[in-house]
Amino acid sequence: MSFFGKNIKKIRSVKSMSQQSFADVFDLKRGTLGAYEEGRSEPKLETIIKIANYFSISIDDLLTSELTVNELLRFKGDLTTYAEDVKREAFAFIPCITDAIADEYINLCDKSKFISELPTIQLPVNSEKEFRGYSVSNLEMTSHDKGFYPKDIVIGEKVPATVIRKLNTGTLVFVVVADTILFRRLYVTKNKVVLRADHKSAEDIILDISEIKELWRVRYAFFKRLPEFSDDVGDKILMMQQELLKIKERLG
Repeated sequence: MSFFGKNIKKIRSVKSMSQQSFADVFDLKRGTLGAYEEGRSEPKLETIIKIANYFSISIDDLLTSELTVNELLRFKGDLTTYAEDVKREAFAFIPCITDAIADEYINLCDKSKFISELPTIQLPVNSEKEFRGYSVSNLEMTSHDKGFYPKDIVIGEKVPATVIRKLNTGTLVFVVVADTILFRRLYVTKNKVVLRADHKSAEDIILDISEIKELWRVRYAFFKRLPEFSDDVGDKILMMQQELLKIKERLG
């Protein structure tokens, strides 16, 4: 004899669910659920699996033994006892520099109260490090329709002034200087830094390291649109195959 009917009735009791609310969760009619509980009807296998998975109960336990209240309280479901036991991961809040506040940021970037009032993004990054978000505002980091477009967001890790010289050539950064914020690639020469855009029409900007208020090395990026990824190797192979076919046709 199946214990399914008795068990789902006990589950409803433990969770304080009416027949209708329980039936709604599993797309059943209330009368059908009542027939299951009274043993007048047996459920489909699909229904058994849904209920067992939802409450994290094995199908064998659900069908072959009468579950006790204590056993049911140990099952997951959405019981409050489970919610209280969950160890929740704390994501870091990352302040973001948007177009609307970029000018203010240049002047107030050293004010903790101002930073605390910036819009934030919450991400699973190392909370012991300092990060900043920056909303791209121009096309300087695009090339041949690829790269970063306005409203894309980059997340940078703060780089101390003493470490700037150690950054790799071409590192993607955004830099706060006296009158602007620059998002470019970094090249270091002695006490100078060259900030180079990917767009061919944008000229290099050369600064003394002492002119830099803040420098953030880009670690993550969020694109407003899905970027197009090309398989350069695959494209070259396809091109070679097409050229070989043309040669064969000429020789044939």
